[in-house]
Amino acid sequence: MPDPIQQTTLANGLQVLLKEIHTAPITSSWVWYRAGSRDEASGHTGISHWVEHMQFKGTPQFPASILDKAISREGGVWNAFTFMDWTTYFETMPGDKIDLALRLEADRMVNSVFDPEEVASERNVIISEREGSQNEPLFLLGEAVQAAAFRVHPYHHEIIGDLVDLKTINRDDLYQHYRSYYLPNNAVMALAGDFETERMLKRIRELFEPIPAGATPPRLDRPEPPQNGEHRLAVEGPGETTYIEVCYHAPSGCDPDFFPLTVLDSLLTGPSSLNMFGGGGVSNKTSRLYRALVEKELAVAIGGSAATTIDPFLYTVMITVHPGSSGADPQKKAEEVLSAFDDEIKRVQDGLVPAAEVARAIKQARALFAYGSENITNQAFWLGHAEMFASYDWFLDYLDKLAAVTPAEVQRAAQKFLRPQNRIVGTYIPTGAEVGHE
Repeated sequence: MPDPIQQTTLANGLQVLLKEIHTAPITSSWVWYRAGSRDEASGHTGISHWVEHMQFKGTPQFPASILDKAISREGGVWNAFTFMDWTTYFETMPGDKIDLALRLEADRMVNSVFDPEEVASERNVIISEREGSQNEPLFLLGEAVQAAAFRVHPYHHEIIGDLVDLKTINRDDLYQHYRSYYLPNNAVMALAGDFETERMLKRIRELFEPIPAGATPPRLDRPEPPQNGEHRLAVEGPGETTYIEVCYHAPSGCDPDFFPLTVLDSLLTGPSSLNMFGGGGVSNKTSRLYRALVEKELAVAIGGSAATTIDPFLYTVMITVHPGSSGADPQKKAEEVLSAFDDEIKRVQDGLVPAAEVARAIKQARALFAYGSENITNQAFWLGHAEMFASYDWFLDYLDKLAAVTPAEVQRAAQKFLRPQNRIVGTYIPTGAEVGHE
């Protein structure tokens, strides 16, 4: 049954989605901008994330010193996130206080100050964040694998950006990015919760419709060419643990193949949460790779993830290698684990998975999706998030499309995507030195 939502596009191009939910006196408001690391050329990597930080530094009407206090005083929470394809801001508050969030977002869509001293201060914060991440084995490995997977497409670089760019981006660069992408015609506003739709839409029109539309933002059009052979790499760094990251080039979120790949992921590693707030209550102990690697003490943990992206991205399997397998040589341990991993992939490619096992994988994936779609904040999240790579219909149809996946489609997805020629295998080799923390 379709959700009772109202979709409207204002005269300035702002897309508005409203969903009344009267189960609790709470409203969650999200503003999504089609601006992320996918829109960043070399020299400006990390600029979308930095602009997000600057949006918390205030406007003449809402100085930084009062923002947190104003939201907290009204019993609200707020945050923001930058991804490859988008940047989003949200506030979840008592329903009768949400007007503060609306006024704040309308104001900072056009009036953020970008004070030079704040830019300099935030440069230090973000560089420190970047340098702190470089002490983390999984960041080091993930960055190396992602860079190897994308030579041409801007998914090549991490969202936080390259250190050399973080040192050279200036205030004018940041402000130009803000003015180019923070436009009503490049944004989606999504609210769910305790409000009356017509009254809420009237208020949104009052606040947002006077903001003028801008020129269509520039987009980088750099499709990644096909990968014509397996890439392997090793990263050495501090710590005691060996990790293996296996990444396969995967379909975009709106590709029909995304659904059988999602079921395949659930079958192999347990279901992945597509919601940034996650879900809970679904174990991966029945998954094939858990049984083949963790139960046989080749690994201590296994996890998979597929992202809903605009352009084709990666299906990732992360393996934490068991310290006791095959002696003390990390490279030898990694090869042993990878061999067992490949055996399991071949099993799925060579034979139909029993219908009951596919049904269980679908049930688990559907359950995790439902857990991550229940509360008001999550429902507002999905209103806007689905519009970033497809449309809200994608969210409404998701469970039905998963349920329709057949064993033959799972096998075909394994054969099509999980080929050695389509993957990057990265191994983190620990040097034994202590992992540092900022």
